[in-house]
Amino acid sequence: MEYDKMTVAQLKDLLRENDLPVSGKKSELVERLSSISSEKETPKEELSEEEIIDTEEDSIEEESFSEDFFEEDEDFYDDFGGIHTARQKPILDEETKTMLKFRAAQKKKQPAFRRQEWFRYKRLSHSGWRKPKGYQSKQRLNMKYRTPMARIGFGKISAVRGLHSSGFEEVLIHKIEDLESLNPEKQAIRIGSSVGNRKRLSIHDRADDLGLRVLNRRRIDRRGDLQ
Repeated sequence: MEYDKMTVAQLKDLLRENDLPVSGKKSELVERLSSISSEKETPKEELSEEEIIDTEEDSIEEESFSEDFFEEDEDFYDDFGGIHTARQKPILDEETKTMLKFRAAQKKKQPAFRRQEWFRYKRLSHSGWRKPKGYQSKQRLNMKYRTPMARIGFGKISAVRGLHSSGFEEVLIHKIEDLESLNPEKQAIRIGSSVGNRKRLSIHDRADDLGLRVLNRRRIDRRGDLQ
């Protein structure tokens, strides 16, 4: 199995299946898995001629089916958006997992906080929440037909406040040097909006080597100077 072509998340899943530690860089994970595979290799049993013929016929049928399937739809990969790669997941205790589920249930019950007169002006419907301050504001006076205001009672559970929905602790990054001191098992990075594509690509590559998850990863074409 070619472990170098796999992502860090896939390598960690294989290590967890074999009850092995998942910490370290990508090169260390590959070495750990390659040592296991070399130990588990056993000589294959010789097959009879009839079994060989059956397996060859099955493989020919599978190849013909796959070729026909992909020839019918040439835009299959364009619609699919590429091959799916598993994302890194944090290592959390059971208490934190239950609290995250509880917070998700709280968010489902929370109403949508609308800005005052959001139905009248389109720009207000896309803007964030602002507290109404008008003396005769219907929303400030809690009229029945107005949307609710943000209050203390709508606050979420404090134990997991600030965590990403996946359970990671978000860290804002603007340069590559900030990645070295992070823990890939509990922290994930979010690249600043002012970072250009050239530096963003280098941050993506370094984060993949360290096993860090990028929460706002972009698809950037590596053409010209960006290779």
